[in-house]
Amino acid sequence: MKSAVTTVLSVADAAGRFPSMSDIEAVKGSLDRAAARMEAAEKLAAGIDKVTADAIDAVYGRGSYEQANKDKCARDIHHYLRLINYCLVTGGTGPLDEWGIAGMREVIRIQVLPTAAYIEAFTHIRDRVCVPRDMSQQAATEFKGLLDYLINALA
Repeated sequence: MKSAVTTVLSVADAAGRFPSMSDIEAVKGSLDRAAARMEAAEKLAAGIDKVTADAIDAVYGRGSYEQANKDKCARDIHHYLRLINYCLVTGGTGPLDEWGIAGMREVIRIQVLPTAAYIEAFTHIRDRVCVPRDMSQQAATEFKGLLDYLINALA
């Protein structure tokens, strides 16, 4: 699984060199943000079912999508949020890249599920994060950054 540390080390190794000062600074920056990521991961883990349900209700409550897809969409959103949680813990996008984006995009396409519903759900989640009610500003920034990464990948 890719993390900030493994990514930097693998790039340096592939180039046949030791990590440079800029490589080390990138790892240090990731480690400096670790507490905020752990806070976001803990908050997400504690409320993942509620976050999923709220997003599904917001998207499917308007009647824009077939209700028959609602349960599949809820399952997938919950799965993506777990992957985001893993990303928060590892400090990299590896879990989303490896297990979520390519594979899930294909599942969504094959099952003829509306990608727009997923994008709306993740946008709703991102826009509903409240500082300080839900988490600190730094934790929210880390969480929202991963949501934006996923939204852009699905678009």
